[in-house]
Amino acid sequence: MKIILKQDINKLGYAHEIVKVKNGYARNFLIPKGFAIMLTPSSEKEHAEMIRQKAFKENKIRSQSETLAKALENITVKIGAKAGTSGKIFGSVNAIQIADAIKEQFNYDIDRKKIFVDGDHVKELGTYTARVNIYKEIKVEIKFEVIAE
Repeated sequence: MKIILKQDINKLGYAHEIVKVKNGYARNFLIPKGFAIMLTPSSEKEHAEMIRQKAFKENKIRSQSETLAKALENITVKIGAKAGTSGKIFGSVNAIQIADAIKEQFNYDIDRKKIFVDGDHVKELGTYTARVNIYKEIKVEIKFEVIAE
């Protein structure tokens, strides 16, 4: 029996995928639990339309992400921090501060959870790099400079 999966199922398939399973497995487990629906001509048309719309949305998001990646490629973000005389800053610079600085200086809204700072902690004045995972395979390295306030 062919079914359309509503969600990812381990060792069977991913969401919105058409798979062939044994009749009992589909009728007694997958369909009653809401993990899948039976493949009928009408559900197949619905599935095809949903896949087409999903691909359109995916392309739109991907193009916006690529545009953002190109814009972020050559910027240097300046982050002010209180520092001692030896160049060590009080505290450390984290992804939240980087995201806020990008929003403030360049007006790009980036989720802090997508920013990864190279190394453990930034605790001194200087220039560093951070990786921004914008979308699936779209990643960009940005430079940020920690300066004394």
